[in-house]
Amino acid sequence: MSFLELAKDRFSVKQFTDRPVEKEKLDQILEAGNIAPTAANKQCQRIYVIQSEEGIKKINELSACIYGAKTVLMIGYDSAEEWKNPLQEGIHSGDQDASIVATHLMLEAWDLGVGSCWVNYFPNDTVAKAFGLPESEKVVLLLPLGYAPEGAEPLPTHFACKPIEDTVKYL
Repeated sequence: MSFLELAKDRFSVKQFTDRPVEKEKLDQILEAGNIAPTAANKQCQRIYVIQSEEGIKKINELSACIYGAKTVLMIGYDSAEEWKNPLQEGIHSGDQDASIVATHLMLEAWDLGVGSCWVNYFPNDTVAKAFGLPESEKVVLLLPLGYAPEGAEPLPTHFACKPIEDTVKYL
């Protein structure tokens, strides 16, 4: 499958079976995140794999959008390590780097037959505190991983893209 076919095929899975993600596949997904480009290759990203019963219970209490996944990746960055733009105060790479890494994770998962859903619906600081993260680490998103039940389909809005002319401008 070409990259464009993969990108068009992937959708947010909002219900997972009890089938666990195999270690070999999880390792491959994490490797895809590890090779993702980051600003100045500082690799400030942090990926926490939540699989323990206690961890899954805790994350389910903090977000209604885990959808029954037995593996959740908590993705963020260390603000002490992120690249800082020397040409403009306040412009940093942490959110961007974490998002690039998450996209690699999400697409590699799909290529391996593992579904995911990019989740931003949670109290970021509360999640970081609940899992005992250092103050310099900022949580950006949660990525539940697992297998979609048979017949799972994307939401109706999934394929509703604006015309490319509305989002791309040549200068």
